[in-house]
Amino acid sequence: MAEIEPDDGFLTRWSRRKASVRQGQTVPAAPPLPPLPAQPPAAPAAQPTEAAAAATPAPLAPAAPPPLTLEDVEQLTPSSDFSRFVAPQVTPDVRNAALKTLFTDPHFNVMDGLDTYIEDFGKPDPLPAGMLRKMMQSQLLNLFADDKPAAGPAAAASAQPLAPETPADEDPALRLQPHDAAGPPGPEPGAVEDAGGQR
Repeated sequence: MAEIEPDDGFLTRWSRRKASVRQGQTVPAAPPLPPLPAQPPAAPAAQPTEAAAAATPAPLAPAAPPPLTLEDVEQLTPSSDFSRFVAPQVTPDVRNAALKTLFTDPHFNVMDGLDTYIEDFGKPDPLPAGMLRKMMQSQLLNLFADDKPAAGPAAAASAQPLAPETPADEDPALRLQPHDAAGPPGPEPGAVEDAGGQR
């Protein structure tokens, strides 16, 4: 069997081994893995004796600062350090008062150019009542049903169209007739004259 080249891939080596097994050839065992480097044993921790423990004084714990109060918040200025007021042990009312003091600085009230959508577009824009009355939807939904006159003789009289008023100095003969736009009287289009000249 040919020597396996080191740049052969895993699948190439696996394929060669499978072919060798089919042909009845003995397959060399996989080379053993290199041993792991030995770790040096850890040094045992020195056990302090009772006398040494008694001789060394216990370390003093640092004194905890007094809790922050609203009087501390009143002494804050915009240039103060606010990090101690947002610590987990600070009460919420003191934290909120400190942040309120921080954000009263005019530096935080300057609008930048990214406030394009600062308006509340969720609020509806109310339509004027006159425009709403003209809309077909408001008529179909009877939004202004209370404005309709009650049915009766007065309503029937007001429903009839009024005759156009003629000014006193206008000659009624010179007024335009409603059918003037139809053209001069003549044969209707499609009417055929017969031989006698009658239609």
